[in-house]
Amino acid sequence: MSTQAHPSVTSIVMQPGAGEALWFLGALATVKASSEATAGRVTATEFLAPCGHGSPLHIRNDHDQSFYVLEGELTFWLDGEITAAPAGSYVYGPRGIPFRFTVSSEQARFLLVTEPGSFEEFMRALAEPALEHAIPPAATEPPDIARLSAAAADYGIEILGPPVPATDDRKSVPS
Repeated sequence: MSTQAHPSVTSIVMQPGAGEALWFLGALATVKASSEATAGRVTATEFLAPCGHGSPLHIRNDHDQSFYVLEGELTFWLDGEITAAPAGSYVYGPRGIPFRFTVSSEQARFLLVTEPGSFEEFMRALAEPALEHAIPPAATEPPDIARLSAAAADYGIEILGPPVPATDDRKSVPS
């Protein structure tokens, strides 16, 4: 068996709590593998998020995304289909389809892998460095959808709808 080395990529080992920690739209996002470290191949980010956290309805034109739910439950809306994803679930969202998710448990921990990499650059455009490895204090105002949409457009993400509603996604489908 032979292996080919990629000179611009080295092995990555991230211990628990290690990685760049960001407070991103109400969640703790810890970058475990950046596009810089993987020569643009992938970005892997661990999230810790409260109930109700999620994404607006959007289409990723340049990235595929994979979610692995470690703790809690997420609810996904993928191209019109609503799916509950408890701990141990894997969800793949290919580029080009309408997509969104919501944390439907009290809180959730999940891994998000985007391919190719660069998702951390989008997060950095909207986030602030985490002051601690915890969910950030609750925001007093909703996210600025115009700022979010402008930043998203810079990274091949088209926002189709407003931020996630407070209602249970399993009971309502976005229009």
